[in-house]
Amino acid sequence: MRSADPARARILPAALRTLLGAIALAGTAVTPIAAAAADLAAGKAAAGACAVCHGANGVSAMTGVPSLAGQTDAFLEWQLVYFRSGARRSDAMDPVAAKLSDADIRNLGAWFASLSPPAPPAGALDGARMAAGVKVIEKYRCGSCHQRNFAGLDQAARIASQREDYLEKSLGDFKSGTRRGGGAAGAMPDVAFPMTHEEIGAVAYYLSRHP
Repeated sequence: MRSADPARARILPAALRTLLGAIALAGTAVTPIAAAAADLAAGKAAAGACAVCHGANGVSAMTGVPSLAGQTDAFLEWQLVYFRSGARRSDAMDPVAAKLSDADIRNLGAWFASLSPPAPPAGALDGARMAAGVKVIEKYRCGSCHQRNFAGLDQAARIASQREDYLEKSLGDFKSGTRRGGGAAGAMPDVAFPMTHEEIGAVAYYLSRHP
């Protein structure tokens, strides 16, 4: 009989809390967007306001701001729902999300998901840091949710070629409890909590340069 996996043991309580939280939130403002066909043209038009921070083509050039191009549709929709409801807070996003209708959220998610993901930053790779990042990713089994190519799936975010500074900040926020997660991200606080700052830096470096 195989011994229990410590990483899985850390994740399961968070996954259970996520499920219970989803049940508790049923009927409140934090509900999934009803299934309907997205309007990409409307999503593109609505995304004009997002370009100031997230870039005209969804590729961020602003420190601390994530790229949205190529992100998973479900992840984007849920994050906008969380911002709109107040379950996730951001001084920049709160007033923007508060004005979004369900149709706006559906269209924005589909539009950004349709765009080509950002390219990794140019320049020579630091082999030692890349190797260190692989070890951290294997240790915490990041691919079990985000897929082995880190392109994300459903509510699990695409983290390949995301901005290094944003990845580092996000993991730091999950570690400190500043960001509690939601949906598939509900496991992240338990995953990030035991990570050292060196491990966070290594995984952020590696993922930001993963095509």
